[in-house]
Parts: sequence; C-alpha cells; structure tokens
Amino acid sequence: MSTVKKTKRATRSDELYEQLLGMIASTQLAPGERLPSERRLAAGQGLSREMVRKATTRLQAVGFVDVSQGRANRVANLVEPHLSLPLEGLGDDLAFQLQVLEVRAFLEGECAWYCSTRASDEELALLAEEYARLYERGQRETTLARAKADLQFHTQIARYSHHLLLVSFSQIFYERYFNAIYGVLSRTLKKFGRYPEGIRGQHADIHRAIQARDAETARRVARDHILYTRGLLEAD
Repeated sequence: MSTVKKTKRATRSDELYEQLLGMIASTQLAPGERLPSERRLAAGQGLSREMVRKATTRLQAVGFVDVSQGRANRVANLVEPHLSLPLEGLGDDLAFQLQVLEVRAFLEGECAWYCSTRASDEELALLAEEYARLYERGQRETTLARAKADLQFHTQIARYSHHLLLVSFSQIFYERYFNAIYGVLSRTLKKFGRYPEGIRGQHADIHRAIQARDAETARRVARDHILYTRGLLEAD
C-alpha cells in the first residue's frame, strides 16, 4: 500500500517570507537597505506583527537579514561573509591602483549593461538627477568630493542593475578600495593639473546609453571610461 506524503500548507507568514526573499533576490531590497518596519509590513499585508516577526526571524536565521539591537533590520550582503579582499591599505600604490581599475572596468561594464535592461523608468529618472549632481560637483568641489560624486554615480548604476551578485560585490569593492579610487583621481589631477575633459564626456556617453536602454553601448563605454583613466596613469 502506497502512502502519499502530505505537504505542509503555506501560512500567511510563509507567503510573506517568500515575498521578501524574492524582493531581496531581485534587489528591490538591496544589501544594506532597511527592511520595512514590522508595523508597515503588518498593515500592508493585513497580518499581525507576530506573523511578520516570524517571517523576518526566518530571514535572519538563514542570513538574509541583519538584526541589531535597537536598530532597524537591514538586508544582509550575502557575498561579504564569503569574500576576502586584501591589500586595502595600498591606496597610493600605482601598481595596485591599476589593478583596481582593471576590476572596475569589468564590473562597471556589466553593471551598465544590466542597468540599461532592468532599471525602471523611475530609477532612470533618479539616475539622471544623480548625473546632474555629478556634473555640478565637478565644477567646484575638492578632489575628495569629486571622487565621492564619481563613485556615487557608478554606485547608483550598480544599484539599478538589479543583479544581486553585482550589487553585493560592487558595494564591498567600492567601500574597501575607496582610498585607491580616490588615489587614482588625485594622481590624475596632479599629473595633468585638471580633470581630463575626456572623462566628463565619457560620463555623458554612459548616461546617454543607459537612458536609451542601449545595453551593448552602455557596457562598452563604461569599460572604456575606466580603461581610459588606466591608460593615462599607466604612462607614469
């Protein structure tokens, strides 16, 4: 006599867990972002706060959410526990700066490709606002502020790629190697006495390609942008 294994019926808490998991996987909720509060989730889903807490506790148990006492729950960076990026202290070393640029060329090319295909119209509008701020900051601010503005533009492209691995890795990479990225801009300004005009035009090319949803062009110009800077420094 055969028996049929009964499957456990999904509860409303299970459904919320799966919904939040899907939002994390698609980076609708990106690494480092705050999870909606229990009160907001409960009101939006028509659930008790106890049921919401059960779902978020499951997310914490499997490592998708970081919980800190007295702070909002945040989406975990799933790559960070498994990735060790060494040599973050070599921000002024030219050879290391060139290696960082090589990685950036690949990373930002892929982020631009996915951003072109996956970003919503609203996200493209926000990216356009960030691009405008990038140009304004480049007109009048310090080298450090320019480096931060430049990286914020590329970080937003990565964020809107909606590719979990790219978003997670770029977040770690940019944070760990900001000194090297800043060092590249500082070295470039010292060498030429100004911000190279070619870089500003390349930012415009990246922005236009993404706004046009021309993924192949976006990938190419984003890579070429970083490799151009690398070529400027390689002659040192």
